[in-house]
Amino acid sequence: MSMMPERVKYRKMQRGCRAGLATRGFTVAFGEFGLQATERCWLDTKQIEAARAAISRFMKRRGKVWIRIFPDKSITKKPLETRMGKGKGPVESWVAVIRPANVIFEVDGVTEVLAREAMRLAANKLPIRTKFISRHGGRH
Repeated sequence: MSMMPERVKYRKMQRGCRAGLATRGFTVAFGEFGLQATERCWLDTKQIEAARAAISRFMKRRGKVWIRIFPDKSITKKPLETRMGKGKGPVESWVAVIRPANVIFEVDGVTEVLAREAMRLAANKLPIRTKFISRHGGRH
């Protein structure tokens, strides 16, 4: 099941600006431990789902997982071997804009050792560098 908005006002979006640091969603707000981005990227629905599955599989239904990001930006792509012009291509997928300091996942109800390993497995599925943070100590 891929994440995407139920409705959007306009189907096709412009690329936008990815500069700057995250000004919201940069602290652990729900759980005890989190995975924080240190680079910027567009995270695809498939990448988010793969990381979430890695966390869930490792934690074996213990604890709780929060996904702090949502892919609400549409990405279009023109078919291969298509000439220039003739308008913008159809919507290919949905992405979440990730800036440095964004908290991507949070977990609670497990020990720090378990949380750290779960986040490491999730980080391996992501195309950016991340760091493990906790609610109390910040970075470890």
